[in-house]
Amino acid sequence: MSLLQLERLDARYGLLQAVREVSLAVAEGEILALVGANGAGKTTLLRAIAGAHPAIGGRLIFDGVDVTAFRAFRRVRMGIALVPEGRRLFDGMTVEENLLVASHTGRTGDWTLDRVLDAFPMLNARRKSRAGNLSGGERQATAIGRALMTNPRLILLDEVSLGLAPVAVDQLYRSLRSLLTGGATIVLVEQDLKRALGVASRVVCMLEGRIVLDQAAGELSRDRVVEAYFGLRHATAGA
Repeated sequence: MSLLQLERLDARYGLLQAVREVSLAVAEGEILALVGANGAGKTTLLRAIAGAHPAIGGRLIFDGVDVTAFRAFRRVRMGIALVPEGRRLFDGMTVEENLLVASHTGRTGDWTLDRVLDAFPMLNARRKSRAGNLSGGERQATAIGRALMTNPRLILLDEVSLGLAPVAVDQLYRSLRSLLTGGATIVLVEQDLKRALGVASRVVCMLEGRIVLDQAAGELSRDRVVEAYFGLRHATAGA
């Protein structure tokens, strides 16, 4: 059964139609890697799913409920969590305060402050530090931990490794391993194709706001993804 279903979803970014009639189903427990060049519409699509960006057409169904008209806070309460590009932490608050502020959604579950700090041990020593003083990797870990504190059913991860040193990315993915293998439903935007193919069960590639490739990760080569990524040859969803 699909946890998330998009039906011909449209969204604009200013005057640009960034998402064009996207239809997509994400099964519960699936890890879907969403890839594409800059400007392909990936971030706008994630924000539209989370309710942080309005859809101008189509429908969005979550756990059998049409949430197209729901505001972001209602979607969070239903179990949709977005880790946005740029992290967007409260820089004047401590790591611990950034995590705890996300726990007041009314949702209960296994993700507590202690469990998040266990999953991201790099934050334990920094829990009383202000977010504005953190390194890039620590900020990303805090942003992911903040999303987990809402006890989500669907996690939208936007550009996990963007702007981070390779050692910080390695550390983050080690911490994410329990999440990625623990049955969570994840839509992951990742520019690093090798990492995306390594963790995803399915890969969806966007080009100019449309889905041009939708296939099981195990059936894809990196070259095939790159061809769709840059539109080097005609590709169709499910091809």
